[in-house]
Amino acid sequence: MVIYNAEKDYPLPNLDLLSLLFESELSLTKEDTVIHAEAADPSNRITKAEGRALTKRIAYQLRNSFGIGKNGPSKDVVVCIASGQILLPTLFWGVIAAGGVYSAASSAFTPNELARQVKQGSSNLIVASSDCKDVAVKTAKLCGVPLERVLILESMGHQRVLQPATGAANLLDGPGRPHESLEWERITDRAVLEDRVICLLYSSGTTGVPKGVNLTHMNLVSEGLIPQLQLREYFARQQRKDPSYKFEYRTLAHLPAAHIAGCQGYFVNPMIAGGPVFWMPKFDFPKFLEYNKTHKVTSFFTVPPIYLLIAKSPLVTDQFATLQHAITGAAPMGPELMAMAQAKLGCQISQTWGLSETTGSMTVMPWDQHDDTGGVSPLMPNCKMRIVCDDEKDVKEGEEGELLCKGPNVCKGYFDNEKATRESFTHDGWFKTGDIGVRRDGKFYVVDRKKELIKYKGLQVAPAELEALLLSHDKILDAAVIGIPDPNGSGNELPRAYVVADQAKIDAEEIKKFVKENLAQHKQLRGGVVYLEAIPKSPSGKILRRELRDAVKREQKAEQAKL
Repeated sequence: MVIYNAEKDYPLPNLDLLSLLFESELSLTKEDTVIHAEAADPSNRITKAEGRALTKRIAYQLRNSFGIGKNGPSKDVVVCIASGQILLPTLFWGVIAAGGVYSAASSAFTPNELARQVKQGSSNLIVASSDCKDVAVKTAKLCGVPLERVLILESMGHQRVLQPATGAANLLDGPGRPHESLEWERITDRAVLEDRVICLLYSSGTTGVPKGVNLTHMNLVSEGLIPQLQLREYFARQQRKDPSYKFEYRTLAHLPAAHIAGCQGYFVNPMIAGGPVFWMPKFDFPKFLEYNKTHKVTSFFTVPPIYLLIAKSPLVTDQFATLQHAITGAAPMGPELMAMAQAKLGCQISQTWGLSETTGSMTVMPWDQHDDTGGVSPLMPNCKMRIVCDDEKDVKEGEEGELLCKGPNVCKGYFDNEKATRESFTHDGWFKTGDIGVRRDGKFYVVDRKKELIKYKGLQVAPAELEALLLSHDKILDAAVIGIPDPNGSGNELPRAYVVADQAKIDAEEIKKFVKENLAQHKQLRGGVVYLEAIPKSPSGKILRRELRDAVKREQKAEQAKL
């Protein structure tokens, strides 16, 4: 067996997530450290001490008013659909402190999409930001959840509100009352830390059925702590060279908090790193530039489409003068785009690779190393990798195969889905990522996906979900969906539908409109609609997506030849 190991491992503490964030010296935040602030108005902020008090207050209300955790830990799922705001992390922590499971939902969801997630988790409590209230209320009606169990969270503009959609009393009134605070359970048993689920993030498989990824205390603790321990060694090396060297962590929350990059990257990592998160409700490029400058952001993670904007926009001038390090992930970024974006940023960009099932990064680039070849960085400490062929035998270095991995950040399976869990791991416990990769010259490269997911702006689009919707239309006889490369070079994949239908009865614009009315923004048919006489299928009835992709490649070559 060929196993690739990280260069070193770190001993990990037996600490639950909240004890790590609020009580451990491993977290660099102090009691008066501002941990979350509104980017548009940084005077709207909370400190670590205030965050702890709010966490306990929310936990008390969730337990005593809604029964979360009353019958034991990890049994009650709380679904949250929200845009970015400064108290969103305290809700996340509060659900965990109450003994519940935080289930993150995209703020772009339609009621039907959110209802599926509510039902999958058997949840009877929904929390929404005010801009998602209508979707949450419609979802509650679809799922039979009483409106008094739909809570609206609002904390921008100096608001501190968590109240039922019915307009009942604000549950955050009087957060300083000690008799209305609930302490979280301190856990030091390693087995419990590895098994107790505290967060669900949704990932779609090849079947198109979204699966709740079970993330535990140990998953989130290890993913937050290991890169920081590695980074602190770098800081120590720099200070030995230059005793005046100092790094102050400041980042900007601009990605969806329902994505692992937002959930782990905004709720957990900054508390350990010791600095504030400045929150944008939603991504807005001019404001993104403005806030990087005004808040002197020093580090951020973002996705290739945003780096493309940075690389090509004339609006970019000196906004990134304080940025010391940038990370890209969620979709591959080629060396050409990386070079252009680095020139604009004036600092190094490193590429990471991981999944929701690995709680984010499996690979991390040390700050004093660099790779401009398109590689995805060395393995993160404590992690292991194999590259195997279809029969799970290890391939030779330089040969392509599926990436398998192990580590404390790797989930143990999917919520209430034994079949998917069983299929996603080898008999000896290696997680099958579905990504095709290769190791060349000691570096890892991701070259393709075994799974058929489409990735648009770092968000997953399951072809089967789009196909099921298209087939529900009475004028569409058959359908297949693939992702085609965005011609702008952003690394995005654009969903394209191939349909068997009478174009005189339903044209492409009608099909696009039908999808728009039923699915979230990132699932739209930006790659167009193509009419076929028949969808290519195998004798067993499986769609031959490879034939459709090959046709796209031929189209692109023909277009290039014309130019």
